[in-house]
Amino acid sequence: MITTRSAIAADVPVLHAMLQALANHDGGGTVGSPETLLRHGFGPRPLFRAILAERGAEALGMVLFYPDYSTHRGEPGLYAGHLGGRGCARPGTGQAAAGGGSSGRAGGLGLGLCHAWRRSGNASAQAVYAKLGFRARGYQFLILDGAALKAVETA
Repeated sequence: MITTRSAIAADVPVLHAMLQALANHDGGGTVGSPETLLRHGFGPRPLFRAILAERGAEALGMVLFYPDYSTHRGEPGLYAGHLGGRGCARPGTGQAAAGGGSSGRAGGLGLGLCHAWRRSGNASAQAVYAKLGFRARGYQFLILDGAALKAVETA
């Protein structure tokens, strides 16, 4: 049986390994260090939360999420930033982790929405999100970083 629970600081090595596997699967580079995950997720002002899906003591999947707010709706929400299973290949583990978030792990927060993203062409991710009830919104996420961000900050 797969169960879910909120991640704790001691889970950082597992979260880091799963995030790196997800980045490898998506063709990306290295992810932030375990130290930055610990500092930003489990320090005095956590910037994200995580849920692990487990079978016994084995971590199978995870979802990391951040606070979000819709000014259009006037409602708080979550942004599910990373959803996946160990090796990004175990069927149902990411879904179990996400389900854990909607069935109590994030409960009681008065949420009105949850945003997520997927890499275009990732049919397995699309299937999981569709099964959970996500739908396309027609927006495209953009990023501003590096020298371009510094130029905006100093302008």
